[in-house]
Amino acid sequence: MLEMMRKNGLILALFALGCTALVAFTHSLTRHTIVAQEQAQLLLVLNDLLPPDSHDEPLFDHCMLVSNEHYLGSRDPLPAFTAVKNGEVRGHAIEAIAPDGYSGAIKLVVGVNADGRLSGVRVLAHNETPGLGDKIELKKSPWVLAFDGMQLQGEEDPRWAVRRDGGQFDAFTGATITPRAVVKAVRQVLLMLEQEPGLLSRSPRCGDTL
Repeated sequence: MLEMMRKNGLILALFALGCTALVAFTHSLTRHTIVAQEQAQLLLVLNDLLPPDSHDEPLFDHCMLVSNEHYLGSRDPLPAFTAVKNGEVRGHAIEAIAPDGYSGAIKLVVGVNADGRLSGVRVLAHNETPGLGDKIELKKSPWVLAFDGMQLQGEEDPRWAVRRDGGQFDAFTGATITPRAVVKAVRQVLLMLEQEPGLLSRSPRCGDTL
């Protein structure tokens, strides 16, 4: 009996080891594909928020890693891309995190023109409830287009909230937490540009950290 138990235990251990190795091998094969897909998605978003006619220099040549958890919602530095044309800044596309989504963090890109008006907002990743909170995705709902052309007029601007909280942004039926988190995150990015105007220029370039 003891010998049989040892044999079964060895078989289970080998099986577990094999499964672990298989998962690790599969991850190593797909990791580069996932990264490539994420970069392709980011490039599409950047072209939406900072279209080609807004810059004559590659956006990735003007990528800075910004560290500011208070404004960007992340302890880790996040990239900010600047559109430069004829030597002048035409706008920015800044990644940010809404840490208080209903099902966790929501990753965004916030596009801001040089005059402080939003060129748009796009969601890169989230875990919100399908059919409810996922309406923050442009392919699921036009809700996110409500940010286009908006501007923050001071820290006390009352418009920057969902209607239930006295603001002007619609909430989703049964899913107020999600849009509330996104509105707050976008507002924080605009507030950062208003209150920390030199932060992007003081931040390290993306390539310098590699």
